[in-house]
Amino acid sequence: MFRFLLRPRWIGLTLFAIAVVVLCARLGVWQLDRLEGRRSFNERYAAGLAAAPTPLERLLRGGDALAYRRAIVKGRYDTDHEVILYGRSLEGRTGNHVLTPLVLADGRAIVVDRGWVPFEMDTPPVSAAAPPAGEVEVRGPLFAPQPGGAGEVQEGQGRVTTVRTVDVEAIARDVPYELVPWFVQLQTQTPTSGELPVTEPPPELTDGPHLNYAFQWFAFASIAAIGYVILVRREAQERRAEAERSRPGVGGG
Repeated sequence: MFRFLLRPRWIGLTLFAIAVVVLCARLGVWQLDRLEGRRSFNERYAAGLAAAPTPLERLLRGGDALAYRRAIVKGRYDTDHEVILYGRSLEGRTGNHVLTPLVLADGRAIVVDRGWVPFEMDTPPVSAAAPPAGEVEVRGPLFAPQPGGAGEVQEGQGRVTTVRTVDVEAIARDVPYELVPWFVQLQTQTPTSGELPVTEPPPELTDGPHLNYAFQWFAFASIAAIGYVILVRREAQERRAEAERSRPGVGGG
C-alpha cells in the first residue's frame, strides 16, 4: 500500500520533508549552543566585574584570567592614531565607536573603546569627541582583541583608520609603540570628556531569546515531520479506499 512512496513525486516530497526537519532541528541545536555560549559569557563577565578594580600593570603581571576584569589605566591619549570602529548602534541610532590608544608611563599603550558617536563622524581624529589633552585615569573591563577586523586605510592618511572589530593587531601595525594585547571598554574617566562619545552601556546578563528560538525551530521540525506523516497516511487511506471500490462485486447493483 505504501509503494506509491517510490514514485518520483513522493520521493521528492520525502526528501524535501527530511531536509526541512534536519535543517530546523540543526537550527534549534544551534540556538541551544548560542544559549550555552551566552550563559558562559554572562558567568565570566559577572565574575570579572565582581573583582575589585585593579591597576592594569598589576593585572598584566598577575597571570590571572584577564577577560572582563575591571582595570584602572593611567596615561595620555594619542589621537593621532585614533581609529573608527565601524557600524555600532546605540538605542536604535546608527553610528560608530571611537578607539583611541592610551599611552602608558612605560611607553606601551592600550586601545580604549571610548564609546559611540553618530554615523557621520567616521574620520579620525573625531574632533567633536576629543578626549582630555592631559593625563587621564580610565576605568573599565578588559576585552580580548577581535582579529579579522579588515582594517581600511583612509586615503591621505596612509594608515588603518577604520576597523570592523577591535583588531588590535591591525591597529598595532601603524603605531610607534607596543600595544597591550587587550583593549579597555571605557566606563568612567577622570577628567571626563564632553557629551561625545557616549559610553557603551554594560551588556544585559540575560539568556536572551535563544531558548525561545530553539523551541520554535524544534516546533517547525515537528510540524514538518507530522505534516509529512499525515500526508502519507491520507494518501494511503485514499488508495486503500479506491482499491476497495475497484474489487469485483463492491459497489455494484
